[in-house]
Amino acid sequence: MAETPKVKTKTLPWDAAEHLETEDDMAAYLEAALEEGDASLVAATLGDIARAKGMTAIARETGLGRESLYKALSPEGNPEFATVLKVVRSLGLRLHAKAG
Repeated sequence: MAETPKVKTKTLPWDAAEHLETEDDMAAYLEAALEEGDASLVAATLGDIARAKGMTAIARETGLGRESLYKALSPEGNPEFATVLKVVRSLGLRLHAKAG
């Protein structure tokens, strides 16, 4: 019996920042991350949104270094809450609390 040839699937890297086109997209993406309750996911999500808007501009608006923002807003990052608030504000987003 002849062996079926194996077909290799080609995959490409996926970057969320390339798909965040509107402020509504960004707000929905952040909201979904906040609902998960995972701090590293929220930091990485903010990083994706910041890259979509332009990390250099976000660094300038927040007064924080671009490289330190990349590091803090990565899945391995652990930004201070003050940094999170500065970034959220510079992105034109707001955090909300509501009774569950």
